Amino acid sequence: MPITAKLSKQFYDKFGNAVVDELVNWFNAVDATYKQELRDLNELNFARFDAKLEQRAAELRTEIQTGLARLERGLLARIGMAEGRLARLTLVLWVGTLGTVIALLKL
Repeated sequence: MPITAKLSKQFYDKFGNAVVDELVNWFNAVDATYKQELRDLNELNFARFDAKLEQRAAELRTEIQTGLARLERGLLARIGMAEGRLARLTLVLWVGTLGTVIALLKL
């Protein structure tokens, strides 16, 4: 946005309208340049921030996937152990039941 400068009458009288207008135009050009440089710098910083954020999100996803895989392996191992115990217990109960039935039939 251009500078709206209201300079004193004495300033205009001393330097003239052409010089004062040129000075105001120069200030506007400098302002526009700085605004563009600031915009470019902000875009660059945002791009860096976005890349860093994406990298950290990817690292977090990797850590979560690794942790879940480790948890899954642990759970599968424990389920396998429980299945083994259950199979042994079932076998013992069936053998006991069969022994009891045979013993009762012999009576």
